[in-house]
Amino acid sequence: MEWDHLIAALTGIGLAAACGFRVFVPPLLAGFAFRHGWLDAPQALEWMATTPALVALGLATLVEVVAYKVPWLDNALDGIASPTAVLAGLLLASGFFAESDSWFLWILSAIAAVGAAGGVQAATVATRVGSTATTGGLANPLVALVELALAVLSTLAALLLPLLFAFVVVVALAIVAAWLWRRRGSKLAAG
Repeated sequence: MEWDHLIAALTGIGLAAACGFRVFVPPLLAGFAFRHGWLDAPQALEWMATTPALVALGLATLVEVVAYKVPWLDNALDGIASPTAVLAGLLLASGFFAESDSWFLWILSAIAAVGAAGGVQAATVATRVGSTATTGGLANPLVALVELALAVLSTLAALLLPLLFAFVVVVALAIVAAWLWRRRGSKLAAG
């Protein structure tokens, strides 16, 4: 396996994970990076650097960011955002590893991208549900702000430092899995 293909796969998986925080922020930032030559666009994603795509992604990002500031609407959006985050993550990721001639790498990366986007999205949904349950939704705009910041930071990390970001994602997913495992164990012991 070539080093370039590994970096491309890690970049794609990192962007997929970032889609779990906000669906449209990663494609928008990637499109800007491609447009301004900060990152070479894979052939499959060159369309993201076009003016119509950037305008559409910018408007979609604005709507998404504003909608998540409304406590009742943010929970309703999760039903749409969850499958959309996975699809957006897979779209971004597949664009990065489409040029690989290794089907094994492509399939493995696609599975990892779907898992990363879905895992992050599930964590954001759980966080928002917990926030709604404990604060009646009053803290949800703060949660949305943190998620937006994490979407921007994780996208930048995926674009600029894919190896480091891959390590951080693996560690974060391990921490969440351990927490869920302990929580499951305490529920079984109590019930």
